[in-house]
Amino acid sequence: MTTAATVRAALDVDDLLAAARAKTGLDDFGDDWFLEPLRVLTSAIADEARLSDLGLTLTQGRFTALLADRLRLRALQAEHPEILDEEVVVATEICGLPRTGSTLVHRLLAASPHVTSTLSWETSYLLPFPGEGPGAEVRKRKARERYEMFLEMSPDFGDIHTIEWDGPEEDVIILDRTFVSMSYDSFYQIPTYGLWLRVFDQAPAYRELREWLQVLQWQDPDRAGKPWVLKSPHHLTAVDTVLDAFPGCKIVMTHRSPTKAVPSYASMVSAISGQYSDDIDQVAIGRYWRDRFVATLGQLDEVRARRPDRIVDVQFADVVSDPVGVALRVSEALGVPADREALEEYMERNRSQRHGSGGHSYTAEDFGLSEAELQQDFAFYEPHLTGKVAP
Repeated sequence: MTTAATVRAALDVDDLLAAARAKTGLDDFGDDWFLEPLRVLTSAIADEARLSDLGLTLTQGRFTALLADRLRLRALQAEHPEILDEEVVVATEICGLPRTGSTLVHRLLAASPHVTSTLSWETSYLLPFPGEGPGAEVRKRKARERYEMFLEMSPDFGDIHTIEWDGPEEDVIILDRTFVSMSYDSFYQIPTYGLWLRVFDQAPAYRELREWLQVLQWQDPDRAGKPWVLKSPHHLTAVDTVLDAFPGCKIVMTHRSPTKAVPSYASMVSAISGQYSDDIDQVAIGRYWRDRFVATLGQLDEVRARRPDRIVDVQFADVVSDPVGVALRVSEALGVPADREALEEYMERNRSQRHGSGGHSYTAEDFGLSEAELQQDFAFYEPHLTGKVAP
């Protein structure tokens, strides 16, 4: 295991910036607002994450690559100022907790030819490579290889969450480039970063998310005029900010008892963070995410009271019993066209896909929790478990 001093030196922010400049030959990062989140993040990793040697190497390389993307974004915008004229319309951010059907709802909605969504391969490689053709074959190949390496490093992950390297994926991966992202306290055991994230004004990060969506639209003319269907539980940390950043956007909230969701996410985090640390504290992880979800669900209730017309509720039981019907009703609530045939075709593909080996198992007690305690902690949330989809 590394020491805090070793990690702090390896993740020195000025050195990371210099490495990104050297990697790209570029110098303009644009507005330097991102330096605060980057400094908070690197400090928390040094003090709390207990990185392995491999984890430190991966982190240093990842942060350099993300900073390089920031440089390349500014260079591309300078070369093609018309990108900033792209009109971005976000129809929804799907924000359900894990194991609530949010992934299926997202992929179903994204199956409609009338909308667009962020794809897994492009969230990893947002910008065209030099000399790349319109098919983005090099980026797709690299994304597929990266996906295979990820599953090799975290073999249990496929049993927890199905990844499609060329299918719809969470837009939080784009936000990673702002260093304001739920990815980080999921990948690393860094509670101080998570606490900071919940009070930080994320408006600059969402302005940049819009810019990245502009870049994706500019690269693919087929997306012109199509509303975006996006998804990540990260957005529960900044619901008001999301709704302010994207006028007309509605939050689709999928509901299931948190007694299932919290241990499930703790299990996922334990699998992911094992890539970066050999010293995983599952009890601390479980209690951290219990507290995190209690806080964010409570904040969502506050937003709902003020902006009820911007929330669409979906029950997990309905997703299981009638997924296509749910997708049609949600599309209507969002005001976007639906295509029943496309939805049914996706469900056929979904049923035929292999979703892990089925070998992954866990209990709430593995994470220092119990079902009875979780029921008590989330008692305020129970009324939401009996509602129906509503505009």
